[in-house]
Amino acid sequence: MHDSKDFNVPANPYGSDVEAVLISEEQIAARIQEMADAVSERYRDSGDLILVCVLKGAVFFLSDFARALSIPSQQEFMAVSSYGNAASSSGVVRILKDLDRDIEGKHVLIVEDIIDSGLTLSWLIRNLEGRRPASLEVVSLLRKPEVVKADIDLLEVGFDIPHEFVVGYGLDYAENYRDLPFVGTLKPEIYAD
Repeated sequence: MHDSKDFNVPANPYGSDVEAVLISEEQIAARIQEMADAVSERYRDSGDLILVCVLKGAVFFLSDFARALSIPSQQEFMAVSSYGNAASSSGVVRILKDLDRDIEGKHVLIVEDIIDSGLTLSWLIRNLEGRRPASLEVVSLLRKPEVVKADIDLLEVGFDIPHEFVVGYGLDYAENYRDLPFVGTLKPEIYAD
């Protein structure tokens, strides 16, 4: 991790809200290309690949990842919401926006921005498996291994990060900071009550 005192934080529309850059724009781009190369090789002879983006956070990752693939892909979008008692993650999920097409017999790759507990993703995997795709795999740009509760097999992970609140490259705080080109942390006073 680079402290902003030791590292020039790139110019951004949020001024000095960013405390530190954890993963630079260049590191993200290089790792996405490596992930895309591995996925392209795996699905080279599989026919069409459907990338399922979990809204909203994974949009930036999906966009760059899809363009980095050397095989054709189609994109689909889902929005899901976990709900239940705020003190504990219930794992109960509802679909806010479902897929626009049938995935039966298709090769499906879920494209996630970050895996924290993994409970919502675990539910999503079970839901999509029930739709009988030919295959179902997951790639995630980020994972917080310290807090993962669900046992999920991942085809590719971009970066394992510490259990810190991060923003940028699709990740938000109160719908802000998604458009930062890097992944970083905010100054605590920004989100402290």
